[in-house]
Amino acid sequence: MENFLKSISKQPINVIDESILIDNYVPISISSENTDLQSFDISSSKEWEEYITSYLKKNNGKVAYGGYLEKRDIYNRSKHFSKESEENQRNIHLGIDLWCNAGTSVLALLDGEIHSFKNNTNFGDYGPTIILKHTINNKVFYSLYGHLSINSIKDITIGQKVRKGEVIGFLGDSSVNGDYAPHLHFQLIIDLGGNFGDYPGVCAKKDVEFYKNNCPNPLTLLKINTMDL
Repeated sequence: MENFLKSISKQPINVIDESILIDNYVPISISSENTDLQSFDISSSKEWEEYITSYLKKNNGKVAYGGYLEKRDIYNRSKHFSKESEENQRNIHLGIDLWCNAGTSVLALLDGEIHSFKNNTNFGDYGPTIILKHTINNKVFYSLYGHLSINSIKDITIGQKVRKGEVIGFLGDSSVNGDYAPHLHFQLIIDLGGNFGDYPGVCAKKDVEFYKNNCPNPLTLLKINTMDL
């Protein structure tokens, strides 16, 4: 699948505001090993937003990106991810996050159609979410856009055609996006497994191999330098 993704485009593909150049993206880690996260309350969306704003200013960036297969402690705050046993604790991130301002436009990865959409309202969940279906060279796969604004899922319909680079929504703020600092959760999915407007964006360690195969690294298409992470 990775070779197929690499063949789709030789140029970087934007999934947020096309006026923000890839050169303005800076890598960020919010993994369990990032000691910077011990300096503030990770359960507070306000303090998260202050941290992201400060990080971007310090690193002269407009978007902070990263997170594929990253183990994170932030999910411990929500029962939506916590399980009775450590083995079943969902804390490994399956997409990438693009941290930037609320209201930033979100763009369709490629030509396709709206497969489904939903407001996932669990604490710490995606909030408003859109899933697109893409068919290229007879191969079908999906792209998921989470943490959008409420208006992003109004006045859209299942099966609606979209074009590569078309604005499909806007980033929501903490009041609607699962109580996070504004960001886009972007994920590629080969088999949705019957899911509608939702798909796991975080998994337990024991399930990593399955999800790694079903959710390839989005940076392959965005062509951001993964060596920086």
